This record gives sequence, C-alpha cells and structure tokens, in this order.
Amino acid sequence: MNKINRRNFVKSAVAGGAALAAMPAQSYSRIVGANERINIGIIGCGNRGRGAHMPGVNNHAKAQNLEIIAVCDPHRPRREAAAALTKEWYGREAQRYISHRELLADKDVNAVMIASCDHQHTTHLRDAAQAGKDIYVEKPMAMDMDRLIEAVDTVKAAQVIVQVGTQLRSMSTFTGCKALYESGIFGTVSRVEQIRNAERPYWYGYIDKEVKKADVEWGEFLMHRPWRPFDPVAFSGWYGYAEFSDGPLPGLGSHYIDLVHYITGAQFPTSCVCMGGVYTWKDEYRFTCPDQIEAVWQYEEGFMSVYTTNFGNGYGNRFRLAGDAGVLKMDKWGEPHYTAEGGSKNKGAIRGDNKVAEIPMPDHFLDWLQCIRSRKTPNASIDAGYQHSVANLMAMQSYRSGRRTVYDKESRSITFG
Repeated sequence: MNKINRRNFVKSAVAGGAALAAMPAQSYSRIVGANERINIGIIGCGNRGRGAHMPGVNNHAKAQNLEIIAVCDPHRPRREAAAALTKEWYGREAQRYISHRELLADKDVNAVMIASCDHQHTTHLRDAAQAGKDIYVEKPMAMDMDRLIEAVDTVKAAQVIVQVGTQLRSMSTFTGCKALYESGIFGTVSRVEQIRNAERPYWYGYIDKEVKKADVEWGEFLMHRPWRPFDPVAFSGWYGYAEFSDGPLPGLGSHYIDLVHYITGAQFPTSCVCMGGVYTWKDEYRFTCPDQIEAVWQYEEGFMSVYTTNFGNGYGNRFRLAGDAGVLKMDKWGEPHYTAEGGSKNKGAIRGDNKVAEIPMPDHFLDWLQCIRSRKTPNASIDAGYQHSVANLMAMQSYRSGRRTVYDKESRSITFG
C-alpha cells in the first residue's frame, strides 16, 4: 500500500500529469478480453461513489470478473472507508490515492467511475479519456459549455467507452414508455412536464461541521475554482453552493430531461427560459443554489418541456407526457400508466387505465460492464450526456441572466435570443 502524505501527493500529481501529457490515449487503451479481469478505480468516495457505484458494480463482480483495485478522494476518511469495503469484498485493500492524476497513472486500472463533485466532472472525464480508461461518469456532466465540449471531444478522440449516470433510462418501465411513445398512441404530443418538490433542499443532509482541515487536500477539492480558505460546510455541503453545483435543475432535473430525450427521441432544445431563486431557506449557511426553479424548453419536434422544483413545500410531485389522444403518467417510476384523460377520447385508441408494459433491460452498471467487453455503445452514451447537459446549461444561463437562451447545433454554442 502506497504511503500518502502531502509531499508524496505533490510529487505524484506532477509526475502523473506529465505522464498523461506525454503518452497518447491510444498507448493506454485496449479491449478487455472475455476472460480478463476488469480493474476499476473509483474517483470520488463519498455518498454516491461509496454508496452506489461501488456496491452497484460489486453486485456483478463474479459474473463479470471485476475488482475495484484503486480509490481516490481528497478526504482521508472517505478513502479509508472505500478501501475497507474492497478489503471486505476482495480480501485486499484497494490502492488509495488523493489525486485523480495518481489513479489515472496506475496502469493496472483500465476503467474508472467518476462520482466526484459537480464542478470536477469535466476535468475528471477529460483526464480519464486522455489516459485511455473506460468511464462511468455521474451527472450532471458539466457546469460550463467550453469544458463540456473539451471533455466530449477528448472522449471521442480516445474512443473509450462512457456510460453517463442517468440510470433511469435503463429501467424496464421507462424503456416501455419509450416503445409506447414510438407507437404514436398519444397522438400529437405537446407537453412533457415534471414537478419534483421537497420540504427542504437535499444539500442540508450532507452538512458536516466536524470535517477536519488536516484530513482534506483542499486544493484538490477546489480544483480550478478560485482559492478560498478551508470551510467544512462548503466542503461537505457543496451541493448547495453555486461555486460547486448548479443546484436542483441539473442535480435532479438531469434525470428528467434525459428521459424526455430518451422517450421522445429529441436531442436538443431550440430555446429555453428559466427563473428561480432562494425563497425559503435563508439562514446562517447562506447557500446560493436556488431552492425554487422552473425551466421551460422548446423543441423543434413541436413540444414544450417543463421542469419545476420547489424546496419550500413537498406537495404536487408529478411526471406527465400529454398528447391530444391521451396522457402518460410516470409519477411512479416503477409503475407508469396511461389513459385517454385530457385528450380526444373518440380520436385515440386508448381505453381505460393501462399499465405500461415493461421491456427488460440490464441494470445501468451491468450495461456499462458489458459494453467494456463488447465495445458497444452504452445505453446512456456520451452523446446522450452531452444532449442533456446542453439543456441544463441553457436553463442555467437563462436563470442567471434573466434572458431567453438559444442553442445552435452547428456551432455548439448557447446564445441569447
């Protein structure tokens, strides 16, 4: 086990960065054979990395011949907890790294799972692709359009497998919704909407005032953000600060807008308007992400898409797709159903209240693992991630500016119009 301290971290980070810059991705990349073990590294060992990614792939460890051999996080207790899990599962602790550069320089690692903070995703995605690693990356993929384009272009140049963490499109129920939509049974669809409310913002649940400065490589956390003094609340509750996260619209709404694209086949909005702010949760933490937000997108396919979150009252959650021949109700993800309500009952073919027929799918982690071996495109491809990221960035730019945003597919740019 490599010894970790600040001096070793700085040395290895410089060396790792130089190695990645000096060697092309093609020199790293290789196809994992059918009988070859997939060695996985975890970048980000917090709630999502340790609580979802690690057990999610470990469920397939024997069948898919894989092992988590490296873990990385700027927070020492998280690294140690993740390494302890690998000891429990595989009989040996994973290598522990502070910096993602150290992990990516480990030639024994051939795939990584990125569950870091939102502002770090594009850097980790780009660097992992440059290193020739296959990648599972959490949503939202980006907080900045230029960094998004750079990361996506790097992935495509490296020809690595990327699965984005919008796992709802791998649910059998939503795949059934997609097939039902494609049948044309809803007639002319004019609107898709989701309202996803709660009594309080989710970032309050992560606050830990007891995080010790000595346990955190603070510069590694800040990454390309401006330097600021260490703050245990900002470190643990980063979801609530606009410096590190765009809040509920990409945090929760990424799943929604990705499903809109998955079900309807649409790719990019043509325009967006978005409003919101901090209305309810004004306290000593001074969180800057909105506790209420609403975005409206228009699509060239001829429908509007609306996403709303109110963290001041949890009532009114819903997820609907409305056409002139009926409505698809996806409020309950595990049991969507459809009726002729609200449409022209004499025009359409829908009768009664019907449960959507499920279409079996491999779970999201298994799909990624299978694609690592087959080199097929995963269910939530880098293109799908780019598409819902564009929609989110259009909304956030509108929110911050108070202006309508427009996306141009040819120039890959968001402007005001």
